[in-house]
Amino acid sequence: MKIYVDFDDCLCETAKAFSDIAGRLFGKDVPYEKMKYFNLQKTFDLNDSEYEQLMAEGHCSDVLLAYEETPGASRVLNELIDLGHEVYIITGRPLITYESSRKWLDDHGLSRVKLFFLNKYGRDFFYKNGEFNLELEDFYKMKFDYAVEDSPMAFKYFDHLPELKVMVFDRPWNRDCEFPGDNYFRSPDWKWIREQII
Repeated sequence: MKIYVDFDDCLCETAKAFSDIAGRLFGKDVPYEKMKYFNLQKTFDLNDSEYEQLMAEGHCSDVLLAYEETPGASRVLNELIDLGHEVYIITGRPLITYESSRKWLDDHGLSRVKLFFLNKYGRDFFYKNGEFNLELEDFYKMKFDYAVEDSPMAFKYFDHLPELKVMVFDRPWNRDCEFPGDNYFRSPDWKWIREQII
């Protein structure tokens, strides 16, 4: 089986870190459970300049490397790999974070997973001719059996795979969203995800 896994808020607790950063930089008090929007600019009520500062801080190497692992992620993914499944981490992070992202994976025992960058959210203009980036046309040629994703904004990228089982990692910003089909399932944790695949 081929398994697509999003990085932020599936493998690591990115939103919780951004909540701390927004409080530290701008005095914004928005606890994790109150983060109702995937759009962090809207979540923290930031102007364009503040949002750029937030994103820059959140993607600094030392900050990225300090993100806490989502409980059970590395253990379950390694178990799946041991059973012969192929795991692809496909992230919407800026491509400039490749080295830090790869190091985070390696440091958390995930050296065997493949890491690719896909411009999911229109944030980058330098996704060209890189070894680790995917153009949309390349992504649409890929086939997956399972996907682990938290962002409703990314669901459209699965339209070409009607048989795909999409496990939506439960987060505050996706609890009110309507799933596109009956192949979408709310996933409370990695233990539950493991049980669906094995």
